[in-house]
Amino acid sequence: MRPLDDLLVLDLSRILSGPFCTMYLADLGARVIKVEHPKGGDDTRGFGPPFVGGESTYFMSANRNKESVAIDMKTDEGKVLVRRLAKKADILVENFRPGALARLGLDHATLAKENEKLIYASISGYGHAGDPTWTRKPGYDVVIQGMGGLQSITGAPDGPPFKSGTSIADMVSGMYAIIGILTALHARTRTGRGQHVDVSMLDGQISLLSYHAGAHLNAGTHPARKGNAHPSIAPYETFQTSDGWLNLAVGNDGLWRAFADAVGLPVRDDPRFVTNPLRVANRVALLEYLHPLFASNTVEHWLSVCDAAGVPAGPILGVDQALCHPQVLARQMVVPVLHPTAGEVRVTGVPVRLSDTPGEVRTAPPTLGQHTDSALADVLGLDAAELQRLRAAKVLA
Repeated sequence: MRPLDDLLVLDLSRILSGPFCTMYLADLGARVIKVEHPKGGDDTRGFGPPFVGGESTYFMSANRNKESVAIDMKTDEGKVLVRRLAKKADILVENFRPGALARLGLDHATLAKENEKLIYASISGYGHAGDPTWTRKPGYDVVIQGMGGLQSITGAPDGPPFKSGTSIADMVSGMYAIIGILTALHARTRTGRGQHVDVSMLDGQISLLSYHAGAHLNAGTHPARKGNAHPSIAPYETFQTSDGWLNLAVGNDGLWRAFADAVGLPVRDDPRFVTNPLRVANRVALLEYLHPLFASNTVEHWLSVCDAAGVPAGPILGVDQALCHPQVLARQMVVPVLHPTAGEVRVTGVPVRLSDTPGEVRTAPPTLGQHTDSALADVLGLDAAELQRLRAAKVLA
């Protein structure tokens, strides 16, 4: 048993936010039928390099455990096929610009009339409700990071704003969509009805402002870029050693005393540094002691000293180093899977571990249209002759 293995998900999404959402629903057991355009499919199939065996590694990173069905939704018969699939589905996920699917008769209002239990999840840049000037705009990760304030607090104090090194606006909206979907599923057990889950990428970024937003809204501060320093905790940042970089997280006054004793810092009881608010206020003076201290020895030395004292610290690993870390491998966060054209590929694992009904990586990301015949025969009962006719009419690939 897998926790979601009684659910059918119709995935009309593409790029990253929607596929990221449906991938984890698939990992937890849901049957996910991904509808792609017959010509080219999901845009990310063309994102690259790199490609492996002709397949985009970007696409493969967000589409395992799914079935690919190639349908041209702009044709009349294609729209009918998608509507028939939606009648069978428990969940539909889409990330088109608001209004686009309404023009095809595939919006929530239409499909809910045909399947009142359908949970219809929409991910968009600015949401389906609000100022039409914004709701109709396309949502792209880097634009949303800037709009949501995240870039303004990322980067060096005297440098330009930086986006996150990963597509955090896309992926956070995908995770919020999962929360919304699972919440709507729970509500459905009580009401018998599905509902519309409206997730805005901008909303997601605003939520990530968290304590920065709290400080501004309630204390009138103006959060700004602080590099790798924390605005409210010190020392809690990145330090250069004689052979590399490490992160130090002295999160309370007890840890401060343990850290100062462990490294032999002479200012443990200096009145400027005895409490965290004082250390934050006197951060520049504190760093005058810490920068030369850390530069005097290696990453490995300081990690050993901090570990022995129970002070949180860690190295800054490259992606290659992180993916081969013993704990990452022990947690099965890198998993091999056999792809039909690329051979054995490796993907990241399932980050949510359940003791009794765990998810798993079962199948490789699909090739375009790999499951068109099998899925439509199984779910809709189409026979070989009908599939051949639809393919000849260029409704299917």
